[in-house]
Amino acid sequence: MKRIAISGLFLSAALLTSPVFAADDLCAANLQKIDDMMATAGATSEALGDSIKTHVDDAKKAQAAGNDKDCIAITSKVLERLEKVEKGGQ
Repeated sequence: MKRIAISGLFLSAALLTSPVFAADDLCAANLQKIDDMMATAGATSEALGDSIKTHVDDAKKAQAAGNDKDCIAITSKVLERLEKVEKGGQ
């Protein structure tokens, strides 16, 4: 009986902590994807480049503060914008 209780405790702890690490990984993955897209994007307008740099700085600040939710929200919007630019729209 004790083994089942201990196993359940470890399983519960693993399930509860997983989303925290997943959010941090998604934030970091989005930041890396933005860096990769900017490196291969070629010529972008100066205003777009400055805007993206500002948003990336904000996302990195949010990540450093432990606010992965804001980091993910910011980086997701930047990725959407970069994808639109790649497809030819702005």
